[in-house]
Amino acid sequence: MKLLHVPGTYPAQGDTRLLADALHELGLAPARRVLDVGTGGGALAVTAAAAGAASVTAVDLSRRSVLTARLNGRLHRAHLDVRRGDLFAPVVGERFDLVLANPPYVPAATDVLPRHRTARCWDAGVDGRAVLDRICADVAGVLAGDGVLLLVQSVLAGEEPTLRRLREAGLDAEVVARRPEPFGPVVRARADLLRARGLLAADATEEELVVVRARALPLRLPTSGRPASSRPAPNPLGAAGEHAAERRRPQRATRQRTRRAR
Repeated sequence: MKLLHVPGTYPAQGDTRLLADALHELGLAPARRVLDVGTGGGALAVTAAAAGAASVTAVDLSRRSVLTARLNGRLHRAHLDVRRGDLFAPVVGERFDLVLANPPYVPAATDVLPRHRTARCWDAGVDGRAVLDRICADVAGVLAGDGVLLLVQSVLAGEEPTLRRLREAGLDAEVVARRPEPFGPVVRARADLLRARGLLAADATEEELVVVRARALPLRLPTSGRPASSRPAPNPLGAAGEHAAERRRPQRATRQRTRRAR
């Protein structure tokens, strides 16, 4: 797919391609309301639109990315609703059938995130999870009842923490795709730092990318088909009715004993 690239925006790379391939293989886009969060140049948003999505909303904090995504949408005649804002802030109160995310995930030397440099496209704090953890915590709030999240990341930022945090948010999460990826210029430049932290083997020349799928857990009814609570139904007359019923119970027992004595 040919895409325009404006300097200062994230170009489509191996992680974008892996997530796009998973999107096609799983067949999740057709007739779905799609949100591409952290859209960059709009590659995934355009891919979802081309795959038959009912609607595509794309969000990015960068003004340049918003402009680039709009231009790429027009280039491919894809109707994209591109909004500027921080992660899910521009879509508060809306629900989507599919959320796509290719967030920054490369571990950095510091937790201070860049704001006005290209590095903000990949820098994600010391552990690489500054943005990942926010997505895991908040994505359930924008998913429809049967909605699905597809997220791509490097194992350098830890796949198990992603799965755990999504499950803590009430979602069923699993890895659905893996692919080795030769080091790009960013990881190559940080290889010594990552090796010193034990994240890379001494002779490693590739990192592993994974796609995580998460979706809402199905509701489980008790085997009887009735609500699980064993508490008796409340008296429709309220507390006063409960007290009156308690007073009547011993009287009934007394009448029954009297009848038996007769």
